[in-house]
Amino acid sequence: MLKCADKTNAKQCVGQGEVVPEKVSVKAGNQKDGGNGNGGNKYAVPALDKALEILEFLAAESLPLSQSDIAQGIGRTNSEIFRVLVGLESRGYLLRDEVSGKYRVSLKLLELTRTLSPVSQLRFAAQPEMEALAARLGQSCHLSVIHQGQLMVVLQVQSPGPVSLSFNEGTLFPLLQTVSGRVLLANCEAGRRAGLLEKMPGVDAPLAMEQSLLPVREAGFELRISELTDGVTDCAALVGQPDGATIAALAVSSLTSVVGKKLEREELERAVQESAARISAALGL
Repeated sequence: MLKCADKTNAKQCVGQGEVVPEKVSVKAGNQKDGGNGNGGNKYAVPALDKALEILEFLAAESLPLSQSDIAQGIGRTNSEIFRVLVGLESRGYLLRDEVSGKYRVSLKLLELTRTLSPVSQLRFAAQPEMEALAARLGQSCHLSVIHQGQLMVVLQVQSPGPVSLSFNEGTLFPLLQTVSGRVLLANCEAGRRAGLLEKMPGVDAPLAMEQSLLPVREAGFELRISELTDGVTDCAALVGQPDGATIAALAVSSLTSVVGKKLEREELERAVQESAARISAALGL
């Protein structure tokens, strides 16, 4: 509990070694936001910004931290974050040790994330953008994720034209033999990628295979002739961020005879990458 030394004219509160001014002053700005206090966003809520800064900072730390450590870590003062810490603790997002007074993140955020289905969120965010992409290129497109060591199609949007390639949702494909699978392997977390490659049949040199995927990771996309279907060229781009917990591959499969004629290669690559970026933004990734 925090107790004020003087209830009528308290200048400071003492609690577990932390000295906190009674009045919380709001600075005109700090080094992080260039002096305007809200990063240039006129709709910003300063208290919310501080709360998110605190949560993000503590989530990245392995040990509980004191109020002073937190303030220093996010470039704020003790008085700026005191009431925010109290609020986060009262709502259950932070836990405070009664002896040391140090804070750590609780599991409440994890409980919130469990209510969200990553695949459902992906489908919801991707559907309108994939419909626009299919209309733009006149080609079908599909969205895939890694599932139990294979590539699984989670969303398919048909071409508006009379002839198109189709992939049933829920269909499984080998990762290395598909462009989408290669994009996902190249961009998944290193430990997960190594584990997938070690268990993959036909991969005798996992480290060499990882090296071969580096250009795909650097580019963020790949366009190549399909290894599974004759006469088909696939172009896939990453949805999400490299090494992210949630990543997917957006792909367009076209007849090879069409690419370079009715459909320019550069336009195909640009359209798929732009759509993947917009889906990532819609997901907050």
